[in-house]
Amino acid sequence: MKLHDLVPNPGSKKNRKRVGRGISAGQGKTAGRGTKGQGARSGEGGKIYRQGGNLPFYRRLPFMRGQGFTPRNQVEYNEVNLDQLTEAFKADTEVTPEILEKAHLLRDSRNPVVILGRGEMKVALKVRAHRVSASAKEKIEKAGGSVELIG
Repeated sequence: MKLHDLVPNPGSKKNRKRVGRGISAGQGKTAGRGTKGQGARSGEGGKIYRQGGNLPFYRRLPFMRGQGFTPRNQVEYNEVNLDQLTEAFKADTEVTPEILEKAHLLRDSRNPVVILGRGEMKVALKVRAHRVSASAKEKIEKAGGSVELIG
């Protein structure tokens, strides 16, 4: 095989259409644009928002100012603070999401639980949650309790 033997695969290369070059070329006279109308004229071809008489797409959408979008994979947590735990549970109680649900401290039991550090910890608790803030962990362990993260 030599360099001059190399050819592209059949059908992979097509000659471009030379429009408007006479009737015998097959694309003469109107050059494939039809007759009259917006598409037949030279120039831009209309404004970007014009949609042929339909209500434009950007006007069909609901009017919401500055909302952006809600990320699809955003995790929404049930937030529980230390002062709520101190009021609801006695010393040496094991606090789990199931027990928090029975105590009506969760908004939606399907969401994971995060323990936040508002308030002071007065009793030692064994806390099992999906997430614990650094300040909450410090206060729980300072009060003699323990923290375990659920997977």
